[in-house]
Amino acid sequence: MKRPTLPVNTPQVDCFPPETRTQRRRLRACHECDWVSALPPLNSGEKATCPRCSHVLVKRHRYPAQRSMALALASLMALLVAISFPFVSFSVSGVGNRIDLSQTATTLIAFHQPVVAIAVMMTIIVLPAVYLVGVVWLQFGLLRSRPMPFSRDIARSLAHLAPWMMADVFIIGALVSLIKVAGIAQIELGISFWAFCAFAILLLMTVQSIDADWMWFSLEGEPLAPEGTLTGTTAASQHVTGCPTCGLVNRMHHGTQHSKERCLRCHEKLHKRLPHSLQRTWALLFAASIMYIPANLYPIMTTTSLGNSTPSTIIGGVVQLIQMGSWPVAAVIFIASVIVPVGKLVALAWLCLMIKRSNELNAQSRTRLYRLTEFIGRWSMVDVFVVAILVALIRAGSLMSITPGPAALAFGAVVVLTMLAAMMFDPRLIWDTHTPRPLRRKTATKEPVDG
Repeated sequence: MKRPTLPVNTPQVDCFPPETRTQRRRLRACHECDWVSALPPLNSGEKATCPRCSHVLVKRHRYPAQRSMALALASLMALLVAISFPFVSFSVSGVGNRIDLSQTATTLIAFHQPVVAIAVMMTIIVLPAVYLVGVVWLQFGLLRSRPMPFSRDIARSLAHLAPWMMADVFIIGALVSLIKVAGIAQIELGISFWAFCAFAILLLMTVQSIDADWMWFSLEGEPLAPEGTLTGTTAASQHVTGCPTCGLVNRMHHGTQHSKERCLRCHEKLHKRLPHSLQRTWALLFAASIMYIPANLYPIMTTTSLGNSTPSTIIGGVVQLIQMGSWPVAAVIFIASVIVPVGKLVALAWLCLMIKRSNELNAQSRTRLYRLTEFIGRWSMVDVFVVAILVALIRAGSLMSITPGPAALAFGAVVVLTMLAAMMFDPRLIWDTHTPRPLRRKTATKEPVDG
């Protein structure tokens, strides 16, 4: 099957950045404030930021294909070791248990928690593995100067998968779990534990090594920006928009349904603004707030020791850790399970309420608040991972065992719903209520830039 081509001269795929392969200016519309800028030539290690809101538009890496492929292969090897050997074991009074990494998810199924089990398995093993295989497939084709089949679809999928990979969060959950158990039992870390720590670090490095600008230019070239596009003003005022995936500036046609607008280069859906952004964000925040009630009222796990069962809520677990003298662990759980989700709900609700009262001075601070809420949301999964690890590990019958409570599912739902709420919120709305007068006068004298 012949690969579709764009109406431009697609450059030869090599390891050189776009600046060395084209003499024309390349435009970008900021994803957070909609400001149109021309990308400057970049050297390795440099980045281009939006002059209006300081959002990173492009970050240049040296040897991007070789670096990403090497890190992805190393990550896959570490993951293979992590799922092939024992993860951790414990023993108390001559009774013990040893678990593999996959058992942290599969054990939950036996306790009628299949949704939580699927979420754990997907976020720590399945999605990272799919992401890494996609990186290897994509970069291998670019190094051969012949992109592999489905490369464009894979490249578009990488950005969507990244927020849902939580291997680094799982490591924090594992450390918290082991600290809680260390006071009552003997813990032995297996090869899998250290391999998974290496995997989490390598996965993070792989994600950060992706040079999306170089990758898309090498895959599909870059058509000229729509004729007459101005820099130093917003894209929406010119009826253009920047692709959220590949960054290409596209013309938005009048009278066309939003669902039919696609990026010329990567075929991602395009919107001047995310449709019904505030309504969707409010709906998700309301759902998350409702789920947060049972997440705190019901026990998140039940501990059985010498035949006595003690249910524990999230706050109860924090209090118990403080009584045991584990202040640092209690602080981690309290921040991840209470401060972060509540803070995210309040911050997003405040942004939605104040969206029409923005001005040039507070738009910057509100955009930074949005970035913070988007970044910290996934770390609330620490408590869910703690439950998954302890349930799989502590299984010694009436002597000592831990079972998951109904709050585990409710709290997992809160984390997912708040992450989706942050994704549905369009930060460009913060900047839509004003156009600074000095910039308006300045852009009136600018000449059109055709890329």
